[in-house]
Amino acid sequence: MTRSSALIVFGGLPGTGKTTIARELTVRLAANYLRIDAIEQTLREAGLAVDATGYAVANTLAAENLRLGRIVIADCVNPVLSSRAGWRQTASQNSASLIEIEVVCSDLSLHRQRVENRSSDIDGLRLPAWEDVVSRAYEPWDREHLVLDTAHASLDHLLERAEAYVRGRIA
Repeated sequence: MTRSSALIVFGGLPGTGKTTIARELTVRLAANYLRIDAIEQTLREAGLAVDATGYAVANTLAAENLRLGRIVIADCVNPVLSSRAGWRQTASQNSASLIEIEVVCSDLSLHRQRVENRSSDIDGLRLPAWEDVVSRAYEPWDREHLVLDTAHASLDHLLERAEAYVRGRIA
């Protein structure tokens, strides 16, 4: 294992801007990118059950890349403590740093507008409606993590904060 291996896990409700930030940070850090939505849609298209399988597949792929000394970015809703514990276990078992980032949108009307006006960039993926987003089970985070609020900050500012946070933990 190399000391530079790190698992950066994004979480937050749909429509907050997670994917936009995670993708851009992936480019800045020359990291590997894992997106739960893409994995889960592939499982659906194959006629397989999704449930926790998407996260299990992503954790396995993350572990393979961490063993190579890579930085891995996981883009997911990560709504419950058990999914977060899975990421922690993957990082720990592979001697990697774990960095957790939650993306929120504190302006509910802006968040709703984003959810209702976005389109999917994954073929066949049905995006959740606003009612699905606000009624979704989403447990509070139980550890230190960076919170990025996309309501009033520019993408550049959010990326600078995320990159500084990550670099300060994988130095």
